[in-house]
Amino acid sequence: MLGDKIRKNRLEKGMNLKELATKTDLTASFLSQVERGLAEPSITSLRKIAEALDVPIFYFLLDDDSSSPVVRKNERKILKFPESQLVFELLSPDLNRQMEIMLTKLEVGGSSCDKPLSHPGEEFIFILQGRMEMIVGEDSYILEEGDSIYYFAAIPHKSISVGEEELVYISAITPPRF
Repeated sequence: MLGDKIRKNRLEKGMNLKELATKTDLTASFLSQVERGLAEPSITSLRKIAEALDVPIFYFLLDDDSSSPVVRKNERKILKFPESQLVFELLSPDLNRQMEIMLTKLEVGGSSCDKPLSHPGEEFIFILQGRMEMIVGEDSYILEEGDSIYYFAAIPHKSISVGEEELVYISAITPPRF
């Protein structure tokens, strides 16, 4: 359960709810409700919690019992946030690596986030299908099938599906932060 994982990680770090609330700009009462399973955090709130606890967001959403280096196409861990237009499939075996690799699908007209986000590390994207507008800092790039982009993730960035079909791309992020 998501709330249990958040509570366990918070306690392992010796942090109380008030301290986590301060680090995330969320209220302690909301965080308590999340931990007890009474509220579901948005993707933005979950990102803040993951960042405050210094773990990738996938840590809270996936079970990592497998130690095989192989990820079968029918056994990928799939993540879809209720309020998001993105669907993620984890292509790397688990989150205990130096890099996180995902297959991402974004519906036509959808975007990865409301406003550009930044985080430590580097990202690489390879377009498999569709058309993407990639905003990195003040620059905007149009990418089509077969195109790729590599950028420093500390620069605020955002992707938008601007084609006439679903956008599908592979991304590699290091270190794993999602």
